[in-house]
Amino acid sequence: MNFVTQNWMLILVALVSGGLLFVPALQGARSSLTAAAAVQRINREKGVLVDVRDAEEFAAGHARGAKHVPAADIDAKLPQTVKNKATPVIVMCATGNRAAKAVAQIKKLGYANVEALSGGLKAWRAAELPVEKSA
Repeated sequence: MNFVTQNWMLILVALVSGGLLFVPALQGARSSLTAAAAVQRINREKGVLVDVRDAEEFAAGHARGAKHVPAADIDAKLPQTVKNKATPVIVMCATGNRAAKAVAQIKKLGYANVEALSGGLKAWRAAELPVEKSA
């Protein structure tokens, strides 16, 4: 007991820092994939890559095979684009910020296996993965 009273501040710091490790789990941590992990998920698990950028951005260049579902239209268009809610969905945007927000919205629609592409199209290009333009 003497140890506890003499080192109460160290014990408090340990408890607080340990508790902070659980904050992401409690908040429903945003899950994200690297570009290489996204390609593996698409190939191995028949995942669908969904681009949530606006039409002009998508037309200027997008990952090959990506489905275009603008962030503003997720509720209306995603169920038509990805009919099976068990299908892995990888969400991408330009840098990853909009995709992270879209993941929460897509999960509310009942899709369980949804992750954001970390770094978005920028990371996709940096990994030298194929990009195409819409006609």
